[in-house]
Amino acid sequence: MKLFKAIIADDEAALRDSLKRKLSVLWPELVICGEAGDGLAALKLGKTFLPDIAFLDIKMPGLSGIEVAKKLPENCLPVFITAHDEFALRAFEAGAIDYILKPVTDDRLEMTLIRLKKRVSGLSSTPQNIYEILEKFTFTTHKSHMHLQWIKVQHKDCIRLISVSEVLYFKAADKYTIVKTSGEEFLIKKTIKELVAELSPDQFWQIHRATLVNITNIHKITRSLTGGFELQLKDLQEILTVSRSYSHIFKQM
Repeated sequence: MKLFKAIIADDEAALRDSLKRKLSVLWPELVICGEAGDGLAALKLGKTFLPDIAFLDIKMPGLSGIEVAKKLPENCLPVFITAHDEFALRAFEAGAIDYILKPVTDDRLEMTLIRLKKRVSGLSSTPQNIYEILEKFTFTTHKSHMHLQWIKVQHKDCIRLISVSEVLYFKAADKYTIVKTSGEEFLIKKTIKELVAELSPDQFWQIHRATLVNITNIHKITRSLTGGFELQLKDLQEILTVSRSYSHIFKQM
């Protein structure tokens, strides 16, 4: 089986790490042969390793992702990953096979990888209609601009970006709010009230005046001995109690 090579270029290390982890799960055979934090370094990687695929952020120091893509080896397939959809037409003019808006979700990335596998294997030579893709991006962008997508947290001596899709729940604790993921716990100064206003109600439900839960991570809902509801989340032994004020949400299910 032929191994395909890729490079990742983004000026935020946390986003590079997140994408690399997702790729290792969704396409473990793909070899990530280099990472870059700016356009000039990305171009150097492209000329050194001659990758089959380049995952490029558009806004980078030195050279933009679009400028890098135009200078990469002819057979390298660029995929742009960015928070801004206004670059879409320019991205496709630069030969992009796809254009993914941040934050990158597993489902969206998997769609891109299916397309990439067909192209690098020679099973598809015709890119998807540009305007069909742009229509999807426009819809996604409107949704993402309405709701909070990333949480900034202090981690040791640096700032980390946590995608809200990774958050299991938010819980008020004194003057702070706990941000709980499957493997870590952080404190932020945003209040539950602020988070309710900023997060998507299709993804996060308030189950207590002090608790917001990511409904995509609910493993099971059970009745307590008092007749209320309790939630157990995936990859978490902790039980979350639904207060009486919010129990109507689950009675309708």
